[in-house]
Amino acid sequence: TPIALTQFLPCTKNRPWGRCMGSDCGPGGSQSRAVWCAHVDGWTTLHTNCDQVQRPSNQRNCFRVCDWHKDLYDWKLGAWNECVPVSARTFGAPRLFTCSGGEEGIQTREVGCILKSDGSPAEDAICEYFEPKPRLEQACLIPCPQDCVVSEYSPWTSCSKTCGTGLRNRVRSVLVPPLFGGSICPNLTEFQSCKPGPCTGPEGVYSLRVGPWSPCALPQARTTRQVKRRKGKGPGLRERAGVKDPETRELIQKKRTRNRLNRQESPFWDIQMGYQTREVICILCTLRDLPLTVQSCVLPKDCQITDWVDWSPCSKTCLDPESPRGNRTRSRQVLQFPVGEGAECPPLEESESCEPQGDGVPPCATYTWRTTEWSDCRVDLLLSQQDRRRYNLTGLCGGGLQTREVYCVQANAELLKYLNDLREKEKASRPVENKLCEGPVPNRSQLCQISCPIDCEVSPWGAWGPCTFENCDDQAGKKGFKLRKRQITNEPTGGPGNCPHLVEAVPCDEPSCYDWQLVSLDQCIPEDEKQCGPGTQLPQVRCVNSNGEEVDRNLCSSSPAPEPASCEVPCSRDCVLSDWTSWSTCSQTCSSKTIEGKQMRTRSILAYNAGEGGALCPNSSALQEVRNCNEHACTVYHWQTGPWGPCTEDPSASPLNTSLGGRASSGGQGPCSMGMQTRKVICVRVNVGQVPPKKCPDGPRPNTVRPCQLLCKRDCIVTPFSDWTTCPVTCDAGTKKQSRKRLIIQMPSNGGQDCPEVLEEEKDCEVPKVCPGFRWKTHKWRKCQLVPWFLRQNTPGAQETCGPGLQTRAVSCRQLDGTQADISECLKFAKAMPAITQRCQLPCQDDCQLTNWSKFSSCTADCVGVRTRKRALIGRSKKKDKCKNTQMYPLSETQYCPCDKYNAQPVGNWSDCILPDGGKAESILGMKVQGDVKECGQGYRYQAMVCYDQDNRLVETSRCNSHGYIEEACIIPCPSDCKLSEWSNWSRCSKSCGSGVKVRSKWLREKPYNGGRPCPKLDHINQVQTVYEVVPCQSDCNQYVWVAEPWSVWKVSNVDLKENCGEGVQTRKVRCMLNTIDGPSESVEDYLCDPEEMPLGARESRLPCPEDCVLNDWGPWSRCSLPCTRTNNRVRMAYTLRSPSVGRECPEMTDKEPCSLNLNCFNYFYNITDWSTCQLSPNAVCGSGIKTRMLDCVRSDGKSVDMKFCEELDLEKKWQMNISCVVECPVNCQLSEWSAWSECSQTCGLEGKMWRQRSVVQASQGDGRPCPLQMEQWKPCPVRPCYRWQYSQWSECRVESVVCGHGMRYRNLSCFVSDGSIDGEGSLVDEELCSSLELAVDGDKQITLKEACTLPCPGDCYLMEWSDWSSCVSICVKGAGVEFGSVQVRSRAVLAQEPENLQLCPDQAWESQPCTVGECYEYKWFSSSRLNSTRPLIWCQRSDGLNVTGGCPPMNPPLDNSSCDPPCLMPKSFCSEAGVCMCEEGFTEVLSSTGQLDQCAPIPILEIPTAGDKKGDVKTSRAINPTMPSTIQPGRTGRTWYLQPYGPDGKLKMWVYGVAAGAFVLLIFIVSMIYLACKKPKRPQRQRQQNNRLKPLTLAYDGDTDM
Repeated sequence: TPIALTQFLPCTKNRPWGRCMGSDCGPGGSQSRAVWCAHVDGWTTLHTNCDQVQRPSNQRNCFRVCDWHKDLYDWKLGAWNECVPVSARTFGAPRLFTCSGGEEGIQTREVGCILKSDGSPAEDAICEYFEPKPRLEQACLIPCPQDCVVSEYSPWTSCSKTCGTGLRNRVRSVLVPPLFGGSICPNLTEFQSCKPGPCTGPEGVYSLRVGPWSPCALPQARTTRQVKRRKGKGPGLRERAGVKDPETRELIQKKRTRNRLNRQESPFWDIQMGYQTREVICILCTLRDLPLTVQSCVLPKDCQITDWVDWSPCSKTCLDPESPRGNRTRSRQVLQFPVGEGAECPPLEESESCEPQGDGVPPCATYTWRTTEWSDCRVDLLLSQQDRRRYNLTGLCGGGLQTREVYCVQANAELLKYLNDLREKEKASRPVENKLCEGPVPNRSQLCQISCPIDCEVSPWGAWGPCTFENCDDQAGKKGFKLRKRQITNEPTGGPGNCPHLVEAVPCDEPSCYDWQLVSLDQCIPEDEKQCGPGTQLPQVRCVNSNGEEVDRNLCSSSPAPEPASCEVPCSRDCVLSDWTSWSTCSQTCSSKTIEGKQMRTRSILAYNAGEGGALCPNSSALQEVRNCNEHACTVYHWQTGPWGPCTEDPSASPLNTSLGGRASSGGQGPCSMGMQTRKVICVRVNVGQVPPKKCPDGPRPNTVRPCQLLCKRDCIVTPFSDWTTCPVTCDAGTKKQSRKRLIIQMPSNGGQDCPEVLEEEKDCEVPKVCPGFRWKTHKWRKCQLVPWFLRQNTPGAQETCGPGLQTRAVSCRQLDGTQADISECLKFAKAMPAITQRCQLPCQDDCQLTNWSKFSSCTADCVGVRTRKRALIGRSKKKDKCKNTQMYPLSETQYCPCDKYNAQPVGNWSDCILPDGGKAESILGMKVQGDVKECGQGYRYQAMVCYDQDNRLVETSRCNSHGYIEEACIIPCPSDCKLSEWSNWSRCSKSCGSGVKVRSKWLREKPYNGGRPCPKLDHINQVQTVYEVVPCQSDCNQYVWVAEPWSVWKVSNVDLKENCGEGVQTRKVRCMLNTIDGPSESVEDYLCDPEEMPLGARESRLPCPEDCVLNDWGPWSRCSLPCTRTNNRVRMAYTLRSPSVGRECPEMTDKEPCSLNLNCFNYFYNITDWSTCQLSPNAVCGSGIKTRMLDCVRSDGKSVDMKFCEELDLEKKWQMNISCVVECPVNCQLSEWSAWSECSQTCGLEGKMWRQRSVVQASQGDGRPCPLQMEQWKPCPVRPCYRWQYSQWSECRVESVVCGHGMRYRNLSCFVSDGSIDGEGSLVDEELCSSLELAVDGDKQITLKEACTLPCPGDCYLMEWSDWSSCVSICVKGAGVEFGSVQVRSRAVLAQEPENLQLCPDQAWESQPCTVGECYEYKWFSSSRLNSTRPLIWCQRSDGLNVTGGCPPMNPPLDNSSCDPPCLMPKSFCSEAGVCMCEEGFTEVLSSTGQLDQCAPIPILEIPTAGDKKGDVKTSRAINPTMPSTIQPGRTGRTWYLQPYGPDGKLKMWVYGVAAGAFVLLIFIVSMIYLACKKPKRPQRQRQQNNRLKPLTLAYDGDTDM
């Protein structure tokens, strides 16, 4: 019974290896995975069911990766493999593929993880831990195959024979070689047999054929005769010919030496003469006409060279991480130069990159920028030109500019040590060339700040004090002074010593230090305790010192206390007077003989006395009192101080810090020791001048000495001199200069050592002892050597001692001064080596011998007449007739005198306007500030001059007596800055009490132009070109006060003369006065005082009658308590001056009114003003300033009041009153110097230009002058002719008057001059003009002036010469931007002459080479319908118009019409593959009755808009070929048919009517069809009808599915 076997398989399905685990990094880890047994169908089963031998391991060792492995392992990327087409990688049959531009492909590479140290492979997982695996494949493009493209055929050649059967040839050349697997080139030659006519004699007979020369060989053996002859010249002969005369002997010795030099064989040339032969086949010729068959030659010797010497040391001798590699070279010497046709020498030098070897390689010198110390801060560098004229340049402060020099030094570890230790000044690094430093150049200028001095501000003078002793402790003298003082309100820079005097003194008599001061008088108390009558008032006094401060009363004991004052209390019937007013201010501040100070007080009558019995009122004079005041003399004294002197050493003071004694601290400006300053102090009398010191009080005398801190001395520090600049190694070096410089790093200060005067040194360059340069020296040609006679004696016409031969000469290398030099120097530095062999002719007896040509006769004048030269026949030649033939052997030559006429003309554009180099106002440290340096004004512009000779050839401009330029003056306009007026005066403060603003302004005087400094941001809102400055101001509310005079006498209106009492009016004068410390002083305009505060000038009241109660005037109102409410009241009081008589009562002595807000009760608060504009010191241009604002005390009704109201309430002041601000400094644009002029852009020609540049060192800031636009300038180079060596055309192949065979062709090397333009052909000139050029044509130094050639004999088949190189063609896809390089090609076609020899023809040849900037061409098929045209009717044309074969797309081109019979000659017709004439697309065939094509008519077809065509209009265009299948082509939205309903006359065409009729019929047809469908006819009939009807439709629609 068959047993069903169940299969079990071990499986690790979906169980990858786990993570690598382990305690250590590296290969010691382990990883595990799950393994189980599974049935083939997939279900899991017991382990025992599986074969245990096959069980995979579930654990393995692994590499545990740690972070530090990142530096040890890396991905190794292999090179990309070849690009494989994508189609080749897809499965299944390869699909058809039309290449367009290039085929998409894929290329792969190997990627693996490696251990960096030895490159050994490692697991990919290690590298994947750090970065993902790089991609293994990438897309690429395979270029399409490029078929070979050839040109059109040339015309047919003439028949190769004049009789018999010959061949005609026509040839074409290769234009593009086959590339990327394209089809190979077709035959380049086409043959056609031709029969000019029958031959009378044998065909193709030639008279003479010359074979090629054999290789040069040595003769086999000399004849014994020659050997004997050589032996005969022994030493004996020489001895016999000895000459005794010493002078003659010396001459001979000299000649021998010279001969030996000329004859000397150089070890580098081993020249051996050999001979060569050739075969000459003579058929119909005489032996006399035979050409030479033997000639002498130089045995070819290949170049022999030594082995390479060892490599030179690496040019890099130090470690440089930036460019670690250098170069090393090795050379070899020439042992034997190539002679004859020997192989040329290979390169004698080679180099390779290298790294410095060895352990102790020092690091390379690195270079770094270093800067000098910043210069002092200067404000004037920021001022514009117009500012500078107006500003006083002393005392400027605020923002400024400081500059420094930047130089390059070799970086070195102890670099900054010298700055810290002045004793090691020589350690300063020496400057090197700036170009050695890389990286950003440090700033050469920066903004800085000079702090502006704060001016001292003082308060107004206080009142004069009492007469007091100068010193109250020493009251011995009687001298006393009255003093007045003022305080410093703004502490100045440098302390109070810079303030004006604060104390003034006036001498006075009876001084006292302490005095009683009357505080007040008590009420009048009548004597004897009466109710009224005379009495006394007790004074209330206090003891005060001279400053008005209260002191102990005992101090005043020496002075009598004031007595009680007498007074009177009026009785009921007495006259009542008011109290005295206070004394007015003194009318003068001092007294003299002519001036006295007075003050006055008044009182008024309050009530008149009653008739009898009462005390009378005094007369009006008793109502005022006057007294003298300020009786001291007008002699005011004060101390005046001079400025503090310099800080000098104080011998008594010990140094502050001894360690700083000899050395600068880190900043170099620290204090070193204490010194002292002195100043002059003198006593001055006001308006007089200096007086003796005793006139001034000693107490307030200022100090004359004060301690100060001495700053350390700082010596000047300069760098060492840089190295001398290099001198050119030329023989005219003596005219050049070399220079060196050093820079000041630190300027001296505080009395340090001064800087040296010489910072730059210059000297002439030394002329080198030996001028560098090498030249070849040629020695005399040796004797002409013939081919040995035994070799040529059998040659017809040969003579032993004459004929053609070869001669050689020695060549040596010399320095320019003539001394011997090594030959290798000339190989390197001299021009091409001169020839060492040349052909020569030893004349035979029959030959004509002539002297050399004489020199040309001289010309009397240029361009006039002719000049001649002559030669003569020698010896027997004079008698030979053939020699007298002047046609063959001319004895004189005539030529026109050379004509040197030159004309100069300008060429090219004018250059930029260039300022002359001299006369620049160099600013600080070589810094160019735009506008400081002469950057404008008159310059010159240049135009190049070109000089031509009479043949219109370019020559050196010096021939036209021109230095190469026309100069023309030009102007670079100078920039003019924005000009503003001066500041106007400040306006008055906008408020008379409290804080207001004051304004001043500038207005525009002149706008900027030519890049001048722009105007500040002007007030554009009001379109006013004005700059404003607004600052807050404070007006003292008590500055102006109302002063009321006493009330006038009552004017009683109801006159009761008896009583003199009742209703009345009092008036008084009220004036606005300026308030001073001494009280109101002078009247001012009323509007200056507050009108609300103005006291009343009149009042109505009742004049008390006798015995009435009399009260004094009301006292002031009490102040309302805050807050102001109607429940609070304010009161004022009066008291009784005269008690009433019995029965009468006094009125109320208290008056009160409710407190009402903003009427008689006010709240007060602070108000803060806006910030002012940024205020600078008057001497500052920009920089740090302050903005200020002010506090106002404002009453609740909005009125500003005196600050005391707010201060009494102790209101909080939480505002900052000023903040610092910055006015941006106007930094002008700063430019570098112009660079040196560049090399000329062309070494010769008309269009050379030189450029120079400058750069922006510091961009403009703020309102600084902007940078100019011109950052580079050009000027033309002097025109120099362009000379070049150029080959002439190759000559015809010459075979020495022989019909055919092997010959030579020649060409010349000529010197041409041109103007350097691309299309400039050039003109032939003397070779001397090219003598300075290297011998090379178009960069090729291998000069070839002759080459072997073959003149084919009749009947030969041979290769033509190479065609010219084709134009450079780019292998590309037009419009796709894909390019695969450029190529050019040349070819050789075959020429055949005998039909029989066609099998023996050589293969045609072509060769290509890469080129640059090829043209990208397209190829298209073209067709023609011209009858009887020689051109084929279908051809391929390149986009430059060239007709070609190959290159057009491989679509089936319309076949040649010749394959149809009869041919398709109708317009728009072509021959199909089936050999039938058909019409082109858009046309339909109209056939004749015989079925032949009669004509091609256009197809009118209605346009049916397709899905992608949104337009529905009718267009006139050509239809695409209706014969082609109607598949939609890629890139098209569908197929569109067109139709023209109107004829050329604008009328509807006939077919339109036909279509309309057809549409009508179709409509009837559709209606009938619907009817039939609804009727349900028999099925078979309906089918048949439909089929019949639809046929024409199918035809009309032509299968177009879009319908």
